[in-house]
This record gives sequence, C-alpha cells and structure tokens, in this order.
Amino acid sequence: MASHYEFSKVTPQIEELAAYCTGNSNIAPDLYLEHNVYCGLRDLNGKGVLTGLTEISEIVSKRKNEKGEEEPCEGELYYRGINVKDIIKGFMKDNRFGFEETTFLLLFGKLPDKKELDNFTKLLGDFRQLPSSFVRDIVLKSPSEDIMNTLARSVLTLYAYDDNPNDLSIPNVLRQSLELIALFPMLAVYSYQAKRYYIDGKGLIIHCPHKSLSIAENILHLLREDSSYTVLEARVLDLALVLHAEHGGGNNSTFTTHVVTSSGTDTYSAICAALSSLKGPKHGGANLKVMGMFDELKAEVKDWEDEDEVTAYLEKLLNKEAFDKSGLIYGMGHAVYSVSDPRAQVFKGYVEKLAKEKGMEKEFNLYARVERLAAELIAKKRRIYKGVSANIDFYSGFCYSMLGLPLELYTPLFAVARISGWSAHRIEELINGKKIIRPAYMNVQPRTEYVELDKR
Repeated sequence: MASHYEFSKVTPQIEELAAYCTGNSNIAPDLYLEHNVYCGLRDLNGKGVLTGLTEISEIVSKRKNEKGEEEPCEGELYYRGINVKDIIKGFMKDNRFGFEETTFLLLFGKLPDKKELDNFTKLLGDFRQLPSSFVRDIVLKSPSEDIMNTLARSVLTLYAYDDNPNDLSIPNVLRQSLELIALFPMLAVYSYQAKRYYIDGKGLIIHCPHKSLSIAENILHLLREDSSYTVLEARVLDLALVLHAEHGGGNNSTFTTHVVTSSGTDTYSAICAALSSLKGPKHGGANLKVMGMFDELKAEVKDWEDEDEVTAYLEKLLNKEAFDKSGLIYGMGHAVYSVSDPRAQVFKGYVEKLAKEKGMEKEFNLYARVERLAAELIAKKRRIYKGVSANIDFYSGFCYSMLGLPLELYTPLFAVARISGWSAHRIEELINGKKIIRPAYMNVQPRTEYVELDKR
C-alpha cells in the first residue's frame, strides 16, 4: 500500500498527462461572445442571469431614476421582505441575541412571537447533542488541516445515524435542517480542536455545549479553555452570524443548494455540496485574504497614520507589486453592491466598539483609513464611476481576530451562519422545484475521425 507521501506526490507522468488537459481544453474567449454565453451566469454588465425565484432574501443595489434608468444606490439587504438593519435594530434594542430569531424568519417566513421564539430556541438547544461516541470516532480520529473538509465529512457521516435520511417530506427535511443548524457550531469547533491537538501539538479542549446559551455564546464557550467571554464579544459574534445567514439566493453555495436539491438527493449530501462551494477562496475565504493583506501592510507601512505612505502601499497592491500580486485590494468591492454594502455598514460600528473594549483602536483606525483611501484610489485608477465600497469581509476577519478566533475557523463560522439560509432554500426548492436544474452547455469541439491505435 502506497504511503501518504507517495499517494500525494505529483509524478512526471502525471505532469505529462496534465499537459494534455491544459493543451486540449482551452476554449477561445471570443466563442463566449459569439454564442452569447454568460460566463459565471453574469451578463456583460456583471448582472446575474435570472435562474429562479425566491421569497427568502433580496439584495438591492440599484434604483430607477426619473428617466426610468437604473443607477447605483446605497445597498440594502432584506430577509423575507424585512430590512436587515431593522431586524438588527429590533433585537439590539431589547438586548437579545438575534441569530435564532433570524433563523426562524428565514425558515418560516414570519417573525416569531415571544412564545414561538422561546420554543424554537429550546428546540435548537435540545438538538445540540451529537450521537454517542461521534466526536471520538468521527472527529478526533481523522483530523484535517482544513476544518471545512472535516465539517463536510462529519455532515455526510451523520447520514448513517439518521433513521430516515432519504425522506424528502417537508417535516423530515425540516427536522434534519434544525439538527444541522444546532450541531454546526459543535462540529466546527470540535474539528478545530482535533486539528489543534493532533496536528499542531497543543492541548485538547472539549467542552459540552449548554442548551440554555445562544449559538454565539456556545461558540465562544466551546472554543475557549476557560469558557469565558464578555457580553459585547457574544453580541458582536451573534451580529456576524445574522449578517452572514443569507444573501440574496444567487450566491454560489446557495445556488449549489438549489441545484443539488433539485436532483432529489438527501439533506446531508445537499448541505455537504454547499459546504464544498463555500470552502472556495472566491466565496467563503475572502476575509482570510483581507487578514493576510493587512499583515503585510502593517509590516510595510511604518506610520499607519501617514496617508501618503498607506496610499503608496495600496497603489502597489493595484499594480500587482505587493501581497499576492493579484492586483486586488481585498475586502473592497462586491459583485452586486457598489455604493455600499449594508452588512459592512452595520458591522463596522460594532467592530469599533469591540476595538475600544480590546484596546485596539489604532488597528481599527487603520482599517477605516484603508477603506476610505482604497475606495478613492480604485475609483480613480480603475475608472469605476459607480462607486467602490468595503464589503462584509473587510471587517469580519479583524473582528474575529479580536475575538481570538483562529484563522482556521473563519470560513467554518461562515458556514455556521449560512446553514440557516441553505436550509431555507433547500425547503423552498423542495416545495416549488418541479424539474431538475440542468443548464445547457454548447459543445465547440470540432468533430474528428477515430484513428486506429497502431496508426496514431
């Protein structure tokens, strides 16, 4: 049996075969224009191609002016028709945690009354229990460098512990969804603790969850050795979960949920597919890029308050001379929002409060300064007149670092939040989807004749 090293090694033979992939699979860019094919389901103006209908959430980034022409506007995000800012204002005013309420709204299409919310929160608490020996046999025995892979494997394994895994009735799928929403924080944190112990050689910390705590509180309780946290820490993490719970239905992982659900597969397979999508750095890992970029900025820029020095570094980024030489200032700009990302607007104020509690105002001021200077520089250099703004990823990584959350958990925490949206979309697809989602691909390979083996 081959060793792990031999199994993972790219040999000269593989390199040679890979050259065939590269050489024989290149499609000329002009063919996309010739056949009117929208790459990435985006038209030439960057607008998403309409592929479905939803009642779960909505993104607003443009409004019609007096002439009937669309023009960029301040971004807005709605969950079930309610502005997210109003949802946040409501639970913050009452000093409540909001993620559970948001999850109820996304799943059931209505705001819960006090009794419904209490019962729902208790139900999630009751589901917060993994099968006997699951942590030992599934999580701890197969640690991985990437927590998203461990999380996906754990979700697939839960299929084997379900007495009705293939039942697609709405009550059964809802039951599965609620269990996964309740279990995701445990699976994510335990997967990290396994990696921390077996791969990093540090102490093993396994706490049991509390039924009475919110999901945000449980994450901090499970993660920290002494299980302690401040009220503000838990509130800010809860807010992050609310803002990441859902986003318009057209994002890659949610679309994946619709596509895979339409095939008639089980809940565990559908959610695993969504996790695999979210793992990609173009989707769920953007805040890691922001953190890496700022680490280099802090090292390169001697005076963080010198705007000329900061701008000079940002110009290097745009000129592909710094960080990963991609020409991007990570955390700036969005595929849909232009004038502003409402999630970043709301989040920024609470991140500032947390920075004051942590004594990290200098770092926060640097982020705010980069946000302002980068927007001006990108608009000028790239001639983007619609506006460029910070997105949610710009501040989320900084927030997580202040909370002491390890980098390995940044994307899994995104999944902990987005499982609520995925579950709502899966149920919506099961109720309304009549056909399997099967997009069309046009073949552009010229036909050739078969050549006998001895004549090649």
